[in-house]
Amino acid sequence: MNKEFWSFPKAGAALLVATVFGIGCNPGPVNVHKNVVTPFQKEIEDPKIHETAYIHPGAYVIGDCHIGELTMMSPTAVCRGDEGTPIKIGNQTNIQDGVILHALATEVDGERIEGRMFSANGERLAVDSPDWDKGYPIWVGERVSLAHDSMVHGPAWIGNDVFLGMDSIVFNAVVRDNVAIGIGSQITGGVEIAEGRYVPPGSVIDTQAKADALGPRIGSPYEKINEAVVFVNIELAKAYMDAFGKSGY
Repeated sequence: MNKEFWSFPKAGAALLVATVFGIGCNPGPVNVHKNVVTPFQKEIEDPKIHETAYIHPGAYVIGDCHIGELTMMSPTAVCRGDEGTPIKIGNQTNIQDGVILHALATEVDGERIEGRMFSANGERLAVDSPDWDKGYPIWVGERVSLAHDSMVHGPAWIGNDVFLGMDSIVFNAVVRDNVAIGIGSQITGGVEIAEGRYVPPGSVIDTQAKADALGPRIGSPYEKINEAVVFVNIELAKAYMDAFGKSGY
């Protein structure tokens, strides 16, 4: 991380806000920083951001967030790894304007909390699992689109090639690969959405029966939306990196 003070053109809105509120005296970027120590987060961690990812200076990445290759994080998006951690974001994923990633604590004062940690393949880990320390309260896979103002709040697991529509929420749920979720939907209640399903706009999927009744993505109005959105955001990440340098922060 660059420890020099930002120039105004590079800092953009984030530096302006920091200056107005009196925090601009801290050298380096204010939008990417460590978490703090609490009863539910005993370790201080820096974000882990791949060198090809683009983090807009108006986005915020705090604490134990892992962000993959060619991932695009747009203005006002937030990955806040200061409660439940670590938060994993895969390669070539896009985190659009206003998206929030945050997770409930997985343990407090050393006591693990059941149901809040997933393995990398989307299985919930029991508190006595030997893999607990390798788990994630939020996992977002590769080539995922988290569209404007959507929220992924842990415990949550999202597979590869998923589209999460604008103003939609995933909380306490598993979404398998190649799912398309229409705008303004809610996925919650401990459900698991099977691979290749389509969630119509405005749906509330809060029981497994509702999840099991969903139709296929293929043939739906959202059949090809994610492929196009991923392409656009990979190209934006590359272009912003060329224009403004490493990760934009």
